[in-house]
Amino acid sequence: MSYQGRINRTGGTRVKRALGVQAALEWAFRVEKAQLELPAPQDANEEGFGFGLEYVLLHRAALGCKIDGGQHKIGTYTHEDAEVIAATVAGMPDSLGGKRMAIRVAELARAGLTPDWMPGAVPRCVPVEVKRNQHGERAITVVVGTERVLSRGKWRTVDVLACPVTYVPHPQQIEAARRAYADWWQALGWVRDGLCEGGCLKDLELKPDMPRPDPWVRCR
Repeated sequence: MSYQGRINRTGGTRVKRALGVQAALEWAFRVEKAQLELPAPQDANEEGFGFGLEYVLLHRAALGCKIDGGQHKIGTYTHEDAEVIAATVAGMPDSLGGKRMAIRVAELARAGLTPDWMPGAVPRCVPVEVKRNQHGERAITVVVGTERVLSRGKWRTVDVLACPVTYVPHPQQIEAARRAYADWWQALGWVRDGLCEGGCLKDLELKPDMPRPDPWVRCR
């Protein structure tokens, strides 16, 4: 899907391009090369990082909905809407991950990627270690105890062996990947709502479309 192109005009009326929030982010950061201008670190006595949506909207209103991002793109032009999108992402509140989430959202958009939620991942029980030789591979065993057994009329002490196993990928890895996807999804929802409420986009219109909130759950 291409996000480039001119805005069409019909009878002098501006026709806005309608994009979902993920497509709009990719257009801003990947095509228009918008830069994420994060706020300066606060004093130790001040709280948190995030501006909150209200601050972002008031700040944009004070600027007349025009963001100057030329300092990062000498000799080139970044679309005004792309700068507005970048400014919105930069205002990510602490409750959604703050500066770290803002950077992640921008980096993924710039790369045209969706967070890896480990599709199709199913934990498999495998040996912790295997030994390979000319006869193939064999799971490594360890002594976990001893037992007395009667063999050929005599009592003998034998080692009790066990094969240490683990799960690959580990269930916690899968859970963490999908939790990170869900956090990203919530951040995109905040960006979408902020852009819609702000009403500062000149040539774009945000559609309600969102990526699936839980793509690992099969549709019934």
